[in-house]
Amino acid sequence: MRIATTRNGARIATAMGAALTAAALLLAPAIPASATPAADPGDTTIGVATRPAGDDGLPDDRTRFSYAAGPGQTVTDRVYIGNTGTERQDFTVYATDGFNTETGEFALLATDEQPSGIGAWVRFENGEDRILLTLEPDEARLLTFTVTFPADATPGDHVGGLVASVLEDGAQVSLDRRVATAIYARVSGELQPRLTISNLRAEHRGDWWNPFGGTVVLDYTIDNPGNVALAANLTAGARTFFWIPVTGDKGGKVPVLLPGNSASYRLELTGVGQWLYLDPFLTIRPFADTDDKDAQLLQVAPTSRDVVLIVPPWTALLALVLVAGVVLFIRWRRKRQDQQAIAWMEETEKRAREEAEAALAEGSAVPDDSEAVTPG
Repeated sequence: MRIATTRNGARIATAMGAALTAAALLLAPAIPASATPAADPGDTTIGVATRPAGDDGLPDDRTRFSYAAGPGQTVTDRVYIGNTGTERQDFTVYATDGFNTETGEFALLATDEQPSGIGAWVRFENGEDRILLTLEPDEARLLTFTVTFPADATPGDHVGGLVASVLEDGAQVSLDRRVATAIYARVSGELQPRLTISNLRAEHRGDWWNPFGGTVVLDYTIDNPGNVALAANLTAGARTFFWIPVTGDKGGKVPVLLPGNSASYRLELTGVGQWLYLDPFLTIRPFADTDDKDAQLLQVAPTSRDVVLIVPPWTALLALVLVAGVVLFIRWRRKRQDQQAIAWMEETEKRAREEAEAALAEGSAVPDDSEAVTPG
């Protein structure tokens, strides 16, 4: 169960300005095609089931509605709607557009948002874009609908969902219980399958005193600028000088991203030490996540991005600073001792010269002991 939101995340308000719209979007392939959400533990009054159906009115083995046609063509299909609750329920069945949330989850437009894509291509047996049903408990009905591809439909994938909605009025809030089956329609023409990586950022986290441990956190955005819905296998890792790997490659998967949509993710690489220079990288290998054999043959080039990360080994640098400080202190002490020794020697020599000069001066001032001869 989740709160239904619009593209900008605004919650849909209904009765008394405080009503909330709850949606259980059970979509193929990542999410089951249908299910029966419960209001509260033990509450079985509300139950909705939707499944693709065959000509006999029974659910078939499809997990989603998939179509391929050219502009201007029309296809006809059927959906099974069932009341699996314990009370009589009024259903609203309609089609709408799909999109990816900021975190990559598949979502549908809120009930009161008007679709502009594939949701606007669907018409039911009453000729309208939605139909109202009243079903007793355990009662089911087969609905026939058409999908008319517009004459100006752009080539590629157009994705939405066929929704069965039950509005439950409460004392203070109204809950819109929705169950949906995905609709994938491919319009013929030139396909441009492509995924790109943008906004790649890296950060090293860890204890500054431990140069051998830490985690590199990668934040990145995957964009789908093409016209084909694609998933991707992902590989991430980190290298240092001379492209030497400092961690094993980590794998993952990017869920299906619809054309024109973007999603942001975070990935962590553990056991990455403080190597001063790090080169974290990310590689995606897109593919069509579908049972369609032709789509599986699409060749999509891989995309790689990397980023430079400076991670000083603070403990080693501190040790080097201490060693350099000790060496400089020792050299300063030796130089100072040499200067003191030279100054002492110069002072000693100066005193010796002064004493010698003083002694010489005393010797020259001593009177002559011989008697003077006076002429007679």
